[in-house]
Amino acid sequence: MGQLVDGDDGIPVEEVGKWATGKHISLCRYIDISRAVRGKWLGPGKGGATYIDLFCGPGRSRIRRTGEYVDGSCVAAWKESVRTNTPFTQVFIADADGQRRAYAAHRLKKLGAPVIEIDGDAVAATRRLSDRLSPQGLHFAFLDPYNLAAFDLSAVEQLSRFRYIDMLVHISKMDLQRNLGLNIRLQQSAFDKFAPGWRDVVDLHQNHAAIRRAVFDYWKSKITALGIYPSVDMELITGEQGQHLYWLTLAARHDLAHRFWKIASNKQVQGDLFG
Repeated sequence: MGQLVDGDDGIPVEEVGKWATGKHISLCRYIDISRAVRGKWLGPGKGGATYIDLFCGPGRSRIRRTGEYVDGSCVAAWKESVRTNTPFTQVFIADADGQRRAYAAHRLKKLGAPVIEIDGDAVAATRRLSDRLSPQGLHFAFLDPYNLAAFDLSAVEQLSRFRYIDMLVHISKMDLQRNLGLNIRLQQSAFDKFAPGWRDVVDLHQNHAAIRRAVFDYWKSKITALGIYPSVDMELITGEQGQHLYWLTLAARHDLAHRFWKIASNKQVQGDLFG
């Protein structure tokens, strides 16, 4: 979570690295490419098309090195849906930091977005969302946690109960790499929320690259067991020095969503993902 600093619109923004713009480009590309499908859910009696952002932040950021101001994920997503003439019928935003969420809501309201704030962290928010989402609606969730410990699988479990839902998820490769030894040693670790039960299936006597791969494969099996499928197309987001930061991938039931993501991600990750 970045530091809050003065914004260019009179409201605080979050300082982020330049790499943050990469995920928003892919997010908006997916919203653009899926516009025709989303349009089928718009209009009276058609269930609606919602956008869900469980880690919305303040809705605007400043790039740390350049000083450039950019939209946050929820604002960028809303603007893209409007640009494609298929605006989301509801925009649900949540963040464990209520102040940041309030800033995002203010920015969205100024743009005319049908924004609804959901109180609490990702897990609490998804429980509250369950009663507010139409079972017949088309839902698109962006899960962009600040770190792996915040990526609680139970939030995905709650959302997966809806028939028509796609989830674009951010998985911290840096946390898998940098904190692997610590997570192995601790009785309770970040991995326990990300992939509950991992200790029962992962051989900890392997080298670290093999353990990382096994934890991630186990996570994918847990997602698949929910009836949704992680995409084979993972976009690797890197830092300014080329360091591996995180992956973006799609979890969805329907093949068409995966075909859309293949186009939106626009690249294949080369080499060993877990080295």
